[in-house]
Amino acid sequence: MLPRHAAALVAVAVLTGCGGTTDAGADATAIPDAPSSSAPAATAAAPAPAPGPAVPVQDAALGAQPAPTQAPAPTRVTVPDLGLDMPVDPVGVADDGSMEIPDDADRAGWYRFGPAPADPAGATVVAAHVDSWTTGIGPFSRLRDVAVGARVEVTTADGTVHAYVVQDVVQVPKGDAPVEQWFDRDGAPRLVLVTCGGAFDREVGHYADNVAVTAVPAPGG
Repeated sequence: MLPRHAAALVAVAVLTGCGGTTDAGADATAIPDAPSSSAPAATAAAPAPAPGPAVPVQDAALGAQPAPTQAPAPTRVTVPDLGLDMPVDPVGVADDGSMEIPDDADRAGWYRFGPAPADPAGATVVAAHVDSWTTGIGPFSRLRDVAVGARVEVTTADGTVHAYVVQDVVQVPKGDAPVEQWFDRDGAPRLVLVTCGGAFDREVGHYADNVAVTAVPAPGG
Protein backbone atom coordinates (compact mmCIF):
# COMPACT_ATOMS: atom_id res chain seq x y z
CA MET A 1 0.00 0.00 0.00
CA LEU A 2 1.18 3.53 -0.67
CA PRO A 3 1.71 5.78 2.35
CA ARG A 4 -0.52 8.82 2.90
CA HIS A 5 0.91 11.59 0.69
CA ALA A 6 -0.86 14.63 2.18
CA ALA A 7 -3.76 15.60 4.42
CA ALA A 8 -6.14 15.72 1.46
CA LEU A 9 -5.11 12.28 0.16
CA VAL A 10 -5.80 8.83 1.45
CA ALA A 11 -3.80 5.76 0.50
CA VAL A 12 -6.12 2.93 -0.51
CA ALA A 13 -5.69 -0.37 -2.29
CA VAL A 14 -6.18 -0.11 -6.02
CA LEU A 15 -6.90 -2.89 -8.44
CA THR A 16 -8.81 -6.05 -7.65
CA GLY A 17 -8.50 -9.66 -8.84
CA CYS A 18 -5.46 -10.25 -11.04
CA GLY A 19 -4.93 -13.99 -11.04
CA GLY A 20 -2.22 -15.56 -13.15
CA THR A 21 -2.27 -18.68 -15.25
CA THR A 22 1.43 -19.49 -14.88
CA ASP A 23 3.76 -17.94 -12.34
CA ALA A 24 1.81 -14.70 -12.40
CA GLY A 25 -0.68 -14.05 -9.67
CA ALA A 26 -2.58 -11.22 -8.07
CA ASP A 27 -1.38 -7.93 -6.70
CA ALA A 28 -2.55 -4.72 -5.14
CA THR A 29 -1.37 -1.11 -4.92
CA ALA A 30 -2.47 2.10 -3.33
CA ILE A 31 -4.25 5.19 -4.60
CA PRO A 32 -5.51 8.47 -3.21
CA ASP A 33 -9.28 8.54 -3.62
CA ALA A 34 -11.93 10.05 -5.86
CA PRO A 35 -13.19 13.65 -5.83
CA SER A 36 -16.04 15.14 -3.90
CA SER A 37 -17.34 18.68 -4.16
CA SER A 38 -18.02 18.97 -0.44
CA ALA A 39 -16.95 15.90 1.55
CA PRO A 40 -13.70 16.17 3.53
CA ALA A 41 -10.88 13.73 2.95
CA ALA A 42 -11.12 10.39 4.69
CA THR A 43 -8.88 9.99 7.69
CA ALA A 44 -7.97 6.31 7.58
CA ALA A 45 -6.85 3.88 4.95
CA ALA A 46 -9.51 1.62 3.48
CA PRO A 47 -9.18 -2.17 3.94
CA ALA A 48 -7.12 -3.90 1.29
CA PRO A 49 -9.24 -5.48 -1.46
CA ALA A 50 -8.73 -8.89 -3.00
CA PRO A 51 -5.33 -9.12 -4.71
CA GLY A 52 -5.03 -7.27 -8.01
CA PRO A 53 -2.57 -5.13 -10.06
CA ALA A 54 -1.70 -1.61 -9.15
CA VAL A 55 -2.77 1.87 -10.14
CA PRO A 56 -3.01 5.03 -8.00
CA VAL A 57 -5.47 7.89 -8.11
CA GLN A 58 -5.24 11.50 -6.89
CA ASP A 59 -8.44 12.91 -5.42
CA ALA A 60 -9.98 14.10 -2.22
CA ALA A 61 -12.68 11.77 -0.88
CA LEU A 62 -14.67 8.65 -1.68
CA GLY A 63 -17.83 10.56 -2.65
CA ALA A 64 -16.71 10.43 -6.26
CA GLN A 65 -18.09 12.97 -8.68
CA PRO A 66 -17.31 13.25 -12.41
CA ALA A 67 -14.75 15.79 -13.54
CA PRO A 68 -16.31 19.19 -14.36
CA THR A 69 -15.93 18.74 -18.10
CA GLN A 70 -17.68 15.82 -19.76
CA ALA A 71 -15.52 15.20 -22.80
CA PRO A 72 -16.16 11.98 -24.76
CA ALA A 73 -14.95 8.89 -22.92
CA PRO A 74 -12.11 6.74 -24.23
CA THR A 75 -13.36 3.50 -25.78
CA ARG A 76 -10.20 1.94 -27.21
CA VAL A 77 -6.43 2.15 -26.78
CA THR A 78 -3.84 0.90 -29.27
CA VAL A 79 -0.05 0.76 -29.28
CA PRO A 80 0.84 -0.35 -32.82
CA ASP A 81 4.48 -1.14 -32.02
CA LEU A 82 3.34 -3.68 -29.41
CA GLY A 83 0.39 -5.07 -31.34
CA LEU A 84 -1.73 -3.85 -28.41
CA ASP A 85 -5.38 -3.12 -29.17
CA MET A 86 -7.83 -3.06 -26.25
CA PRO A 87 -11.36 -1.87 -25.49
CA VAL A 88 -11.60 0.64 -22.66
CA ASP A 89 -14.42 0.81 -20.11
CA PRO A 90 -15.18 3.79 -17.84
CA VAL A 91 -14.49 2.88 -14.21
CA GLY A 92 -14.76 4.58 -10.84
CA VAL A 93 -14.13 3.68 -7.23
CA ALA A 94 -15.31 0.44 -5.64
CA ASP A 95 -17.05 0.27 -2.25
CA ASP A 96 -13.78 -0.76 -0.59
CA GLY A 97 -12.03 2.35 -1.89
CA SER A 98 -10.13 0.62 -4.67
CA MET A 99 -10.11 1.77 -8.27
CA GLU A 100 -12.43 -0.38 -10.32
CA ILE A 101 -10.65 -2.28 -13.10
CA PRO A 102 -12.25 -4.75 -15.54
CA ASP A 103 -11.68 -8.31 -14.32
CA ASP A 104 -10.84 -9.35 -17.88
CA ALA A 105 -7.14 -8.63 -18.53
CA ASP A 106 -8.06 -8.06 -22.18
CA ARG A 107 -10.02 -4.92 -21.24
CA ALA A 108 -8.70 -1.66 -19.80
CA GLY A 109 -10.39 0.84 -17.49
CA TRP A 110 -10.42 4.64 -17.80
CA TYR A 111 -10.60 6.53 -14.49
CA ARG A 112 -13.78 8.45 -15.24
CA PHE A 113 -13.39 10.93 -12.37
CA GLY A 114 -10.31 12.35 -14.05
CA PRO A 115 -9.64 14.00 -17.42
CA ALA A 116 -10.56 12.52 -20.80
CA PRO A 117 -8.39 12.90 -23.93
CA ALA A 118 -10.24 15.99 -25.18
CA ASP A 119 -9.90 17.85 -21.89
CA PRO A 120 -7.46 20.78 -22.00
CA ALA A 121 -5.41 19.77 -18.94
CA GLY A 122 -4.46 16.86 -16.75
CA ALA A 123 -3.69 13.18 -17.07
CA THR A 124 -6.03 10.67 -18.70
CA VAL A 125 -5.44 7.46 -16.72
CA VAL A 126 -6.04 4.05 -18.32
CA ALA A 127 -5.20 0.93 -16.32
CA ALA A 128 -5.50 -2.82 -16.83
CA HIS A 129 -4.56 -6.02 -15.07
CA VAL A 130 -1.29 -7.53 -16.17
CA ASP A 131 -2.95 -10.94 -15.98
CA SER A 132 -6.10 -12.71 -14.85
CA TRP A 133 -6.94 -16.16 -13.53
CA THR A 134 -9.65 -16.44 -16.19
CA THR A 135 -8.14 -14.71 -19.23
CA GLY A 136 -4.40 -15.25 -18.71
CA ILE A 137 -1.66 -12.75 -19.53
CA GLY A 138 -3.12 -9.45 -20.74
CA PRO A 139 -1.92 -7.00 -23.41
CA PHE A 140 -0.76 -4.46 -20.81
CA SER A 141 1.96 -6.94 -19.83
CA ARG A 142 3.78 -5.60 -22.92
CA LEU A 143 3.88 -2.00 -21.72
CA ARG A 144 7.33 -2.43 -20.17
CA ASP A 145 8.69 -3.08 -23.68
CA VAL A 146 7.34 0.04 -25.38
CA ALA A 147 9.99 2.48 -26.60
CA VAL A 148 10.12 6.21 -25.96
CA GLY A 149 8.81 7.86 -29.12
CA ALA A 150 6.31 5.08 -29.90
CA ARG A 151 2.82 6.09 -30.98
CA VAL A 152 -0.26 5.47 -28.83
CA GLU A 153 -3.80 6.05 -30.07
CA VAL A 154 -6.92 6.49 -27.96
CA THR A 155 -10.31 6.43 -29.66
CA THR A 156 -13.14 8.26 -27.88
CA ALA A 157 -16.89 7.72 -27.96
CA ASP A 158 -17.37 10.37 -30.66
CA GLY A 159 -15.06 8.46 -33.02
CA THR A 160 -12.10 10.83 -32.66
CA VAL A 161 -8.65 9.23 -32.57
CA HIS A 162 -6.28 11.03 -30.19
CA ALA A 163 -2.62 10.36 -30.99
CA TYR A 164 0.13 10.41 -28.38
CA VAL A 165 3.87 9.89 -28.33
CA VAL A 166 5.47 7.91 -25.49
CA GLN A 167 7.59 10.21 -23.38
CA ASP A 168 8.50 8.02 -20.42
CA VAL A 169 8.34 4.38 -19.32
CA VAL A 170 8.98 3.60 -15.66
CA GLN A 171 8.84 0.62 -13.36
CA VAL A 172 8.69 1.68 -9.73
CA PRO A 173 8.07 -0.05 -6.40
CA LYS A 174 4.47 0.48 -5.41
CA GLY A 175 5.51 2.39 -2.32
CA ASP A 176 7.30 4.93 -4.53
CA ALA A 177 4.57 5.38 -7.15
CA PRO A 178 4.14 9.10 -7.99
CA VAL A 179 0.39 9.11 -7.45
CA GLU A 180 -0.13 12.87 -7.60
CA GLN A 181 1.72 13.03 -10.91
CA TRP A 182 -0.16 10.13 -12.51
CA PHE A 183 -3.58 11.48 -11.49
CA ASP A 184 -2.86 15.17 -11.97
CA ARG A 185 -5.84 17.22 -13.14
CA ASP A 186 -4.14 20.55 -13.79
CA GLY A 187 -0.89 19.98 -15.67
CA ALA A 188 -0.32 19.64 -19.39
CA PRO A 189 -2.62 17.11 -21.12
CA ARG A 190 -1.17 13.63 -21.30
CA LEU A 191 -2.00 9.93 -21.18
CA VAL A 192 -0.87 7.57 -18.41
CA LEU A 193 -1.12 3.80 -18.91
CA VAL A 194 -0.59 1.75 -15.75
CA THR A 195 -0.34 -1.92 -14.83
CA CYS A 196 1.64 -4.19 -12.48
CA GLY A 197 5.19 -5.39 -12.87
CA GLY A 198 8.20 -6.77 -11.10
CA ALA A 199 8.40 -9.93 -9.05
CA PHE A 200 5.29 -11.69 -7.79
CA ASP A 201 5.38 -12.42 -4.08
CA ARG A 202 3.24 -15.48 -3.44
CA GLU A 203 3.30 -14.93 0.30
CA VAL A 204 1.48 -11.61 0.08
CA GLY A 205 -0.23 -12.21 -3.27
CA HIS A 206 1.08 -8.97 -4.82
CA TYR A 207 3.38 -7.83 -7.57
CA ALA A 208 6.15 -5.61 -6.27
CA ASP A 209 6.00 -2.78 -8.81
CA ASN A 210 3.90 -0.60 -11.08
CA VAL A 211 4.72 -0.11 -14.73
CA ALA A 212 3.58 3.26 -16.07
CA VAL A 213 3.80 4.71 -19.58
CA THR A 214 3.37 8.47 -19.94
CA ALA A 215 2.59 9.82 -23.41
CA VAL A 216 2.02 13.37 -24.62
CA PRO A 217 -0.21 14.54 -27.48
CA ALA A 218 1.44 13.99 -30.84
CA PRO A 219 2.13 17.10 -32.92
CA GLY A 220 -0.93 17.70 -35.02
CA GLY A 221 -2.46 14.57 -33.53
